[in-house]
Parts: sequence; structure tokens; C-alpha cells
Amino acid sequence: MKVMVSIPDDLLARIDAAAAERGESRSAFLQEAARMRMGEPDPEVTEAIAWVEGLFDDLPADIPPAHVLIRQDRDSR
Repeated sequence: MKVMVSIPDDLLARIDAAAAERGESRSAFLQEAARMRMGEPDPEVTEAIAWVEGLFDDLPADIPPAHVLIRQDRDSR
């Protein structure tokens, strides 16, 4: 969907410069800014977190938490 909004020239120039620095379009930059302002997570970050969490799906359920394993290792020395 396309919308028309009014943005002062100086602000639009700064938006365009910031978008160019990031290698993204004006639209992508403004979409991310709107999501951030509304407190929504970045969809790419959310997807990446889900992918990393998926790496642990096949681990046995009886593996102790990391802090327990670290303590056991430390105590064994």
C-alpha cells in the first residue's frame, strides 16, 4: 500500500542520508522507524532468534542448564 505523508525537506534529506548509509530504501528505513516507535520487534531479528532457538530443539531434555555445567567443570579442577 502506498501513502502520502508530509515531511519537512530538511528531515527528508536526513532520512534519505541515513537510509543510504544503511544501504536501504527510504521506505524500508521509515518502516523500521515506525516499528521501533511503536515498540515492535524487528521481524528479521525475531526470525533470527527463532532460528537460533530451533538449533536447540533436538537436544535431550535432561541436559543441565549451562550455569550448572560450568560450576561442575569449575569444581572438578
